[in-house]
Amino acid sequence: MSASPAPRNPEQRNLIIAVVLSLLIFAGFQIFFEAPKQQRLREQQQQAEQAAGQPQVQGAQVTDVKPAPTSAKSRDEALRGAPRVRVQTPALHGTVPLTGNRIDDLRLAKYREQVDPNSPEVTLLSPGGTEHPYYAEFGWIGEGNKLPDVTTAWQGAAAGATLEPGKPLTLTWDNGEGLVFERKIEVDQDYLFTVTQRVTNKTDKPVALTPFALVSRQDPASTQAYTVLHEGPLGIFDSKLDEKSYDDLKKKPVEHSSIGGWLGFTDKYWLVAAVPPSDEKVSARFTHASEAGRDLYQADYAGQKLVVAPGESASSVERLFAGAKEVAALTRYEREQKIDRLDDAVDWGWFFFLTKPFFYGLDFIAKLVGNFGVAILVFTVIVRLFVFPVANAGFRSANRMKDLQPKMAALKERHKDDPPKFQQEMMALYKREKINPASGCLPIVIQIPIFFALYKVLLVTIEMRHAPFFGWIRDLSSPDPTTIFNLFGLIPWTPPHLLMLGAWPLMMGITQFFQMRMTPMPDPTQQRIMSFMPLVFMFMMKDYPAGLAIYWTWTNILSIAQQKYLRRATAPKKQPA
Repeated sequence: MSASPAPRNPEQRNLIIAVVLSLLIFAGFQIFFEAPKQQRLREQQQQAEQAAGQPQVQGAQVTDVKPAPTSAKSRDEALRGAPRVRVQTPALHGTVPLTGNRIDDLRLAKYREQVDPNSPEVTLLSPGGTEHPYYAEFGWIGEGNKLPDVTTAWQGAAAGATLEPGKPLTLTWDNGEGLVFERKIEVDQDYLFTVTQRVTNKTDKPVALTPFALVSRQDPASTQAYTVLHEGPLGIFDSKLDEKSYDDLKKKPVEHSSIGGWLGFTDKYWLVAAVPPSDEKVSARFTHASEAGRDLYQADYAGQKLVVAPGESASSVERLFAGAKEVAALTRYEREQKIDRLDDAVDWGWFFFLTKPFFYGLDFIAKLVGNFGVAILVFTVIVRLFVFPVANAGFRSANRMKDLQPKMAALKERHKDDPPKFQQEMMALYKREKINPASGCLPIVIQIPIFFALYKVLLVTIEMRHAPFFGWIRDLSSPDPTTIFNLFGLIPWTPPHLLMLGAWPLMMGITQFFQMRMTPMPDPTQQRIMSFMPLVFMFMMKDYPAGLAIYWTWTNILSIAQQKYLRRATAPKKQPA
């Protein structure tokens, strides 16, 4: 009778399963999170909106504004269409129209579209009638009275005047029917507008009015779509975060009743949000309207109804955040302006308990050393110190496994015809030597959550955008721009994307190869499998932010140094003859 085939070594089987799972995790992350940067282009139309007309009244709610099918104007042409007041702050450049008085023209003074400092400033808001209108509007809801709308010509400021910190813009308008409206717009050093609306009743009857604010966005411009990152409608209602996609609003509107909070639209790095008084109950909504192939999305809220007696006045204060999601500015507004959970506009993710501390740690170190890339290196050393005991245990176990190689080889030879007996003796050997063969994987296991948390920080925080390291790395949040296949730029040829393997991913792969060569495996097959993994991870890392490749390379170097030290410290001493 022929002998039955020997069962597979369970240690080898488990390692192969672990390697395959690791590859699947990283490949899945690449496919579903990082690689899908395909453009979310809306259907291009030659017809664009002229978003005209005041929001209509339906009860105490602002209804959807229907996009008007007119030919889209250029942004410059739209800005020349009405007299405007300049907006000039350290963080914002733009204009505010005197007719309609929407906040509809803002550029971010500290941020450029490209790494090149001479590239245009990032455009945040654009007027109605352009290709991608995006603006905020404030006003009153009421019945039986002529109220300010998009056609209202406000008085009190000359075209060309300047709205800047400490110098508010104060406008008035008389409806000719006994109501006088006043609007004061203030802006601070960063991204917060405060709009104080006041109405005086000169009629002989009480007037009921409800203040409102809205943020309107039509056909959002193409953005990079990340499954791991939220872009679109979001807000805080009764201290709870609500994130919706644009497609969600196409299915049905979303309504909330909340005390305070905020709502608006977020992009990867930018936020425009209307902010009611923190102690006032409001009715808030996200809505969608479509006409002639154009999609309009709106976030709005209506405040408490005010009854203004004859000869009396009433006022309401609304706020607007329009700018970059700088964590320091968001947290300061939370604290000083009582804007609930504004820093949650940054998509910290499910692992916020790691992502937030990682960001604050990196930001603190970067302010000390003056470079986020160097901060990653310093931060990695600190993290390694925290996980040193666990990593040490794993490395010690791996080194002891290497010392047992001769005994394991002898056991395998002795029981080569009896695999079950070999497994039994090998497990007994592990038990006698007090070795857990799985502990050698600990250094890799503890690195995975650190990797994902750091990836999230590099992806979502604007502080990392266009942050340079040294040499050719001018943006830590973008992939390494070099490739070995044109000798890092020496050959005047741009390889296809598949071959864009930069210097830092290459160094990561090389250092990981040497680290794994130092990690002993109980079987040659396992060693060959582990030696192949650096090549796979190297090509996966080519599309990840360069900061991650720098982190992983530095981690590998520290691991190699730690293993060398432990190997020397635990090497058996030679006995005298």
